[in-house]
Amino acid sequence: MSVHVDVAFTAAKVAVFVDGCFWHRCPEHATMPKRNVEFWEPKLRRNVERDRIVDVALADAGWTVIRCWEHEAPSEVLPRIASALGRPC
Repeated sequence: MSVHVDVAFTAAKVAVFVDGCFWHRCPEHATMPKRNVEFWEPKLRRNVERDRIVDVALADAGWTVIRCWEHEAPSEVLPRIASALGRPC
């Protein structure tokens, strides 16, 4: 399985993903297209399923996985990253 991490802190083994609200089914902002639902529903469901598989695979390899949403302010995400890196924010 090929994994594309958005930001990787390799020495600390911290992987950060910035998930798009549409593509990764944000609980606040996800929408379903009205047309071609037979295509979109399984595609978007597979994206979320793949996210969970990647999370488990990275955790099993000793990585800390941080997922944030595209709508989150950097000031909300930075403390989580800093904590995972063992650094003050």
